[in-house]
Amino acid sequence: MSLPSRSRLAQLLRKELLQLLRDARSRRMLFIAPIIQLLVFGYAVNTDVRHARTFLLDADRTAESRALADAFTASGYFDITIRDDRPVALTRALDAGDVLIGVHIPRGFADDVARARGATVQLLVDGSSANTANVALGYATQIVGRFGMTRGVALSARAGTPAPSGGVAFETRVWYNPNLESRVYNVPAVMGNIVMLMTLLLTSLAVVRERELGTLEQLMVSPLTPAELMLGKTIPSALVAMLDVVLVTAVSLLWFRIPFEGSFFVLAVASLLFVLTGLGVGLLISTISRTQQEAFMSMFMFFLPALMLGGLLFPVENMPRWVQVLSHLDPVRHFLIVVRGIFLRGAGWEIVWPQLAWLAGIAASVLWVATRQFHKTAS
Repeated sequence: MSLPSRSRLAQLLRKELLQLLRDARSRRMLFIAPIIQLLVFGYAVNTDVRHARTFLLDADRTAESRALADAFTASGYFDITIRDDRPVALTRALDAGDVLIGVHIPRGFADDVARARGATVQLLVDGSSANTANVALGYATQIVGRFGMTRGVALSARAGTPAPSGGVAFETRVWYNPNLESRVYNVPAVMGNIVMLMTLLLTSLAVVRERELGTLEQLMVSPLTPAELMLGKTIPSALVAMLDVVLVTAVSLLWFRIPFEGSFFVLAVASLLFVLTGLGVGLLISTISRTQQEAFMSMFMFFLPALMLGGLLFPVENMPRWVQVLSHLDPVRHFLIVVRGIFLRGAGWEIVWPQLAWLAGIAASVLWVATRQFHKTAS
């Protein structure tokens, strides 16, 4: 097999770049759309619970019960929007979706706290959204537990009784994301999915567009080899996609203030391999499709499963075992591990090399298959 001709390849690259950037609409789609998507999804993909609507049923009506209610509102996680003494009103509010959580402080709560008899508080959570309910319940449990510990120490000091000691004292520390902000975890993942979508758009319509316009036949009878044509389609798209990577990374760092603890060089290498996988899949779709509509539908048939299996919306570890094995073929999964590791943990080559090896293998495989498929189509 002869090496690609530099002169022919240079002319094809020039033609492809001009075709990509020739009008303002293409430039807006390639460079403005990713930024808008990142801004929208960066705010939308947020699992934090802030100012959750809360129903307070305070049957005790004492200083202690009011102090517990104040602890809920002071946390910033809960806003008491409804106060009522009737349990049926709490049930109706939860059924209607008017509140996320209900706090029931029973009668005798203050006496139980004063006499250390194990005061109880009932928490009722709308579980129709399981993730939000779990987060809200966790926050509420921490608030009640902290309130109980504080009151217990205060009562012991007031009575002149030393606080219990000799037990297990523990303290927690969160590494890499101390405030447990979901945006810090999700925005890098959104970056990966946006880059994958852009690479698929860049190349999935490339060859089939040439076929519909009738220029593919002209390229076939030209001296261009299938390898030169595939390089001509891949390199300009890779340059544009890498520029998109730079843009979305800049927005993540400067707008969302996502911490970056790793190496930009490692991120660049990982991004290039990831871009090549997307371009390879897009070119393969383009070579097996007859119309742009068919190519567009095929692109989303790949993108949506890749999004679901990549770990943006659901942790891969929670999926069935066979799905976890299947997800190793998903380049999005490997890139999300790399980009999150680089951004949040400062992961280097020694940590992310398995994912880089997977990305390199997937990229080489799909590009080789796409080239072979185009060779069959051309012949």
